[in-house]
Amino acid sequence: MSAAVRRSFDSLSVPNYRRYFTGQLISLSGTWMQTVAAIWLILSLTGSGVAVGLTTALQFLPMLLFGAWGGLLADRMSKRRLLIATQALMTIPAVGLFAVTAAGVAAPWMVYLAVIAMGSVNAVDNPTRQSFVIEMVGPGRVVNAVSLNSVIVQAARIVGPALAGLLIAGFGVVPCFAINALTFPAMIFALWGMDPRGLHAAPVAATEPGAIRAGLRYVLSTPELAVPLALMALVGTLGFNFQVVLPLLAKFSFDGGATTYGVLVSAMAVGSIVGALVNGAHGRTGLRLIAGGALAFGILALLSGAMPSLALEIPVLAGLGAAAVTFAATINSTLQLAVSPEMRGRVMALYSVVFLGSTPIGGPLVGWLSQTYDPRLALLLAGVTGVSAALVARACLTRMRARPQGPRPLQAEGA
Repeated sequence: MSAAVRRSFDSLSVPNYRRYFTGQLISLSGTWMQTVAAIWLILSLTGSGVAVGLTTALQFLPMLLFGAWGGLLADRMSKRRLLIATQALMTIPAVGLFAVTAAGVAAPWMVYLAVIAMGSVNAVDNPTRQSFVIEMVGPGRVVNAVSLNSVIVQAARIVGPALAGLLIAGFGVVPCFAINALTFPAMIFALWGMDPRGLHAAPVAATEPGAIRAGLRYVLSTPELAVPLALMALVGTLGFNFQVVLPLLAKFSFDGGATTYGVLVSAMAVGSIVGALVNGAHGRTGLRLIAGGALAFGILALLSGAMPSLALEIPVLAGLGAAAVTFAATINSTLQLAVSPEMRGRVMALYSVVFLGSTPIGGPLVGWLSQTYDPRLALLLAGVTGVSAALVARACLTRMRARPQGPRPLQAEGA
């Protein structure tokens, strides 16, 4: 057991990654507090599931539109310096939301504007962070580091929403925005304090026209990249819309408030942490594991949509979180190991686009389905999507194994 635990946290032995891990945990906890507060503020102001879906869509619309250019910047610049800049810029919309809510003048359009601003910075920040992981830990630890990144995100999803639920219930949304604005310096200090000599910096991509098109051609000509990205696009668009589904499930299906919402988010996050640690200890990648994660995600999403009570919903959501993080983290590390270093920023930008940027398409659809019919219907849609992705992954795996094989860039096939 102790050996498995050590394997789960192996990347923390790297000083630069240890600083990054700590800074990210603090910063993302604040971001999740703001996310919960912004969605709850919109729901309070409008009472509309469609408005909740629109808020989430606007958060990720810049990623859909400009994420590829964010990845290109990551390929052409020092990722550490670029991340320091993006973290500093993210304080601006947080301060803006704090100001308008503290003054009591918040209106839906103000929330939408702040969300778009945060999303615009994230279109550069996210692909840069994704491609920076392997530079901190090297190829041998990338699967573990990607899984630990999922632990950061999911731990923040526990701490952030739990604190947000308590603060909103006791004091309203204002403190959530104030605290988030104060968390970004933690990440800036972590990045500033890194030792550049310990980084495995990728070659800087040449400045030439058509660089984004070259990245797309590269992906389309490499099945080890194209297939996982296509599967992530399918599930990301129709299945990974929990920021929209969970608040509506809390309010309309279980007649709850901000505390119930926080409980649902935290339950899913706990399962995600367990799934990420197990995945990090095994250190496996490949289509077979992706197919297994998609199938488990689909089955558990179908079960989640059928649960009649909050007490039964909580453990199923925990299992769903574990399956979701296994699916997404395995795709992430599969891509990182298969891609050429000079293309990593652009390829991970495409991952961010299909993972996060697909939300402007799926978010409003899921919000409309949840409000017009039932939030459970959105979970059933996620289940069908997961099962379909598993079937596609198995078919692609069979086809790829049947073709002549050259040297394989992947670490393992997830047997």
